[in-house]
Amino acid sequence: MKKIIAAAIISLFFYTASAQLTPFELSSDKNYTTTYSEIIAYYQKLNKLYPQQMHLINYGMTDVGKPLTLVVLSRDKVFSPALIKKQNKRILLINNGIHPGEPEGIDASMMITRDLLKKNALPKDVVICLIAVYNIDGCLNRGLSRINQNGPRAYGFRGNYRNLDLNRDFIKADSRNALAFEQILNTWNPEIFLDNHTSDGADYQYVMTLIETQKDKQNPILAGYTSKTLSPELYKRMKASGYEMTPYVESEDASPDSGIVSFLETPRFATGYTAQHNIISYITETHMLKPFDKRVYATYDFMQALIDIYERDARLVGRLKQQADEQVKQQQTFALNWTVDIEHYDTLVFKGYTAGHKPSEVSGLPRLYYDRSKPYTKTIKYFDNYKATISVDKPFAYVIPQAWGKVIDLYKLNNVAMKRLAHDTTLNLQMYYIGDYKTPQRPYEGHYLHNSVSLNPVNMEVKFYEGDYIVYTNQALNRYIVETLEPQGVDSFFAWNFFDSVLGEKEYFSDYVFEDVAADLLKKDPELRKKLDKEKLDNPKMGNSAAAQLNFVYRNSPYFEKTYLRYPVGRLAADTKLDLK
Repeated sequence: MKKIIAAAIISLFFYTASAQLTPFELSSDKNYTTTYSEIIAYYQKLNKLYPQQMHLINYGMTDVGKPLTLVVLSRDKVFSPALIKKQNKRILLINNGIHPGEPEGIDASMMITRDLLKKNALPKDVVICLIAVYNIDGCLNRGLSRINQNGPRAYGFRGNYRNLDLNRDFIKADSRNALAFEQILNTWNPEIFLDNHTSDGADYQYVMTLIETQKDKQNPILAGYTSKTLSPELYKRMKASGYEMTPYVESEDASPDSGIVSFLETPRFATGYTAQHNIISYITETHMLKPFDKRVYATYDFMQALIDIYERDARLVGRLKQQADEQVKQQQTFALNWTVDIEHYDTLVFKGYTAGHKPSEVSGLPRLYYDRSKPYTKTIKYFDNYKATISVDKPFAYVIPQAWGKVIDLYKLNNVAMKRLAHDTTLNLQMYYIGDYKTPQRPYEGHYLHNSVSLNPVNMEVKFYEGDYIVYTNQALNRYIVETLEPQGVDSFFAWNFFDSVLGEKEYFSDYVFEDVAADLLKKDPELRKKLDKEKLDNPKMGNSAAAQLNFVYRNSPYFEKTYLRYPVGRLAADTKLDLK
């Protein structure tokens, strides 16, 4: 009987151990990434084994009709974000599978979740939140689509069910996936965020490269810590683990030999959006041509290193986040667009492969190739300095008409503090008129993204209505507020077409009726006559066009609609007194 019991215990032990292995680990060649149903089933099994230290929480509903599953790991069994903050603990948020063809983070997160629980190794001062798979839509669309990638055998598709690239959707939030993500981020308020990816591009010796929030556009308090402490320590630990890293390889030329350029993650990207919330942010980019198992293990090791350093520096990171938030509340000038500073660059030691050209077997023309039999180690240029091309001073407050519902909804989702006008009110404030802008002929992620915006600011009286919104710029979210509401921002709401209806005229004139009105206007207003004559001299074509001259008079008359090309969000001065709800 004792032998039977002992055999049963041994059998149960091996069954339990095997049940905790991930599908990736169970595959014979380690070239398999987990399906969506396997991901959820795996976490549900772990949750049954460790219910006190692990919770699964579903958020929102993605475009494919399934909620985002957040895996929360808490050593002290506390799963309330408010209580976690009250206990002076930090939060780490990890995102996986935003591009399901880049699935290393999915499999590595399953493994590290199990190991932290099984070894009773959860950090004391850091609660870990993992999004099991973000682009569920693309994960379900499983097959082969990344021809330039070395495994796994099958994987998900980059686009979601609406064919959106979700890593271009954060600031505009067209997808329900993005709305669920923003709910998670603004509920848990992490101090550090990680997004796991796979890179393409040049060939080199590294299994992993790293993107960190560009130091010149990151809050300087946080940039001081990441550039001097956190990032160097991550590079050091990854080298010790056997997966030496380099900064993300993006070069002006085909080969990185001439130098690489620091990636500028604007707010359309996950880390650009989180940087607006003063969150320290990283993107891992494992290399597409390295074996899949090495890419998974490198991602695992990076997450472990990040968790360990975060636990060590938890109190420091919390203080720095608070200081950064306070600084942003007081900050007056905000950069809206950036360009790389090619005159000032750093250097780094880079391990690459010799690049060359040979005749293409397809076209017969020269083609690029990398010779892995000729590895090299050399010092190359690293263009890691950016300068602002457009900056703006914040107003005392912005006034947003309630008609622009998507803006209001996103501000509520992002916990932006807002007040509402108690009565219909005429305000004297600064309004922008759109002077000029450029728009591409083809859509980008479902939008015709405006750029090169010029503005004509005008101080004027404008009527606003009861319930319109006032957004004061004394908030830790000032970067999010200013960068979305200032039309010249690279990823502003204007750039993403939120306000395009102001770009079209709503009224016009019948020329045979307006002829008499225009003649009367010119008789009564000599200055208008002078302006018309000057315009005809400056533009000879107008002199031969009756329609053009009528149109000029109309646009300079009291009848021309004041809302045409007027950006609807106003900028209030500090001395404005308001009656608010």
